[in-house]
Amino acid sequence: MANTEGDRRPKYQRIADALREAIRTGDYGPGDRLPGENDLMATYGVARMTARQALSVLRDEGVAEARKGAGVFVRAFRPLRRRGIQRLARQQWGNGRSIWSADIENRKLEVDQVTVSEEAAPDRVSTVLDLAGEEPVCVRRRRFVLDGKPVLLATSYLPASLVAGSAITQEDTGQGGTYARLAELGYEPVHFREEVRSRMPSKDEAAQLSMSAGTPVMLICRTAFTDGGRPVEINEMTLDAASYILEYDFDA
Repeated sequence: MANTEGDRRPKYQRIADALREAIRTGDYGPGDRLPGENDLMATYGVARMTARQALSVLRDEGVAEARKGAGVFVRAFRPLRRRGIQRLARQQWGNGRSIWSADIENRKLEVDQVTVSEEAAPDRVSTVLDLAGEEPVCVRRRRFVLDGKPVLLATSYLPASLVAGSAITQEDTGQGGTYARLAELGYEPVHFREEVRSRMPSKDEAAQLSMSAGTPVMLICRTAFTDGGRPVEINEMTLDAASYILEYDFDA
C-alpha cells in the first residue's frame, strides 16, 4: 500500500478510514458486506493481520459488525438523534406526550425492563436532592429498546416523601410520565441541568445494552428543578455511544 507523503498513520488505520468514507458516501449501505480480509490484502497489498486490524477498527467504533461465518457488515441500526433541549420542553410532557416522542419519529420504542423501589439514597444523590438525614428515595430503573436494540439504561431518584402514593411509584407513570406527575403534585420541573461524560462500559452494562466490543458509553446525569430551585429528580442515564447522536439546538 503506497504511503501518501507526510501521512504517517498505520496502514490499517488508512484502510479503515477509506472503508469508513465509502460507508459515509453510500458505497456500502446499512447491512452491506464489507470487503473481507482476502479482498483487502489484494487491494492494498498488505498482510492479513493489517487487513484484520482495519476491520477491527470499524467493529470497535460500532460502524460495522461481524457475523460468524459470513463476514463483516455495515451496521444496520440507525443512530437515534437525541434532541436534548426540545425533548424536555413543557409542551412535550405537559400535553401528555413522552419526552421520547421528540427523538424517535416513527420508530418503535419500548421499555422492556422496569423496577420501582424505595431505597436508601446514595451519598451523591442525597447531597444533590438536599435530603434530610437518612431520608429514602424512590428509585425507578428502566431499559429502553429502540427498533429491537437496547440503547439506554436509566435510573431516576426522587425524594420518597414527595412522590409517596403517586403514580411515580408505579411501573406505569401515565401520560406525560414522571414530569407530568410531579407537576400534578405541585413540583413542576421548570429547569434542567445535564452533565455529559463518557467511559468504557462495565461488563454488566455491555451485556444489558448488547454492545459491540470496544464501544464506549455516554453518561448523562440530569437534575430537574422546580421554579423555586428545588431539585426533585436525578436521572442517571447510560447510553450506547454507537446508538446516539446528541443534538443541542438553541438560539444565541
